[in-house]
Amino acid sequence: MTSLDERLAGPGILVAPGAYDALSAKLAAKAGARVVYMTGFGVSGASFGLPDIGLVSAAEMSERVRAIAGACSPVPLIADGDNGHGGPLNAARLTRAYEAAGAACIQIEDQVFPKRCGHMEGKEVVATAEAAAKIRAAAAARDSKGFKVMARTDARATHGLDEALRRGEAFLKAGADILFIEAPQGEAELRKVAETFKGVALVANIVEDGKTPYLGAKALEALGFKIALFPVSALLAVTARLEGVYETLLKGEGLPAGEARVTFQRYNELIGLGEMLADAAAITKEK
Repeated sequence: MTSLDERLAGPGILVAPGAYDALSAKLAAKAGARVVYMTGFGVSGASFGLPDIGLVSAAEMSERVRAIAGACSPVPLIADGDNGHGGPLNAARLTRAYEAAGAACIQIEDQVFPKRCGHMEGKEVVATAEAAAKIRAAAAARDSKGFKVMARTDARATHGLDEALRRGEAFLKAGADILFIEAPQGEAELRKVAETFKGVALVANIVEDGKTPYLGAKALEALGFKIALFPVSALLAVTARLEGVYETLLKGEGLPAGEARVTFQRYNELIGLGEMLADAAAITKEK
């Protein structure tokens, strides 16, 4: 199994597709992802039918980490920890819970509670010292240095890019392994982030219809980013498909034979039915 450490140290950019449940995580891993990202936005919507405004508890998120990490294993999982769900002690406890649940990295941001999705309007951030204390607490709480702490700042939206860069420096000093400057606006700002933090494992968060230019992984690698995060691409695509399927069924019509979908047999293959039945048969034959 290749650790997140090794993948961060290796060549090339890491494309981190967003997963919002165990099935999406399993499919991302099967597609060849070298790292998977558990999106809080997606978990809030897919698991609870709620917007991403801080309504899902730390315990509920930790349960989702366990399921999603198990589904994409051995691919490392980066898990959204929102704002740590409280103060430094809460961030430390959440870090231990995520690590125990099988994640390879926790992401902690500097928003107030209740928080909002990083590409929504109306965000607010806590003081730099308070946010840095959470990062410091998370870094100290982990059992292994192989478990990574990703620090995210949302200060670009509230205080401008220069303040976001200052916070990034503070979070690295506090012990962050990976840095995530949320929602730079324009390629010039992305370039400035990369130039400011040369040699740092940097995240570029690419959200459809979001604040940041929609660039592909190759362009982001050329700028100097290590992780190209696409947190909601799959969620938005699946949501559009579900809307269409349900509307068709409720009109009293079945889905046309040529409609884009996997077959029942293919779904069972993807979910691992054959391997599990083979394992069960082998176990029952053992004496």
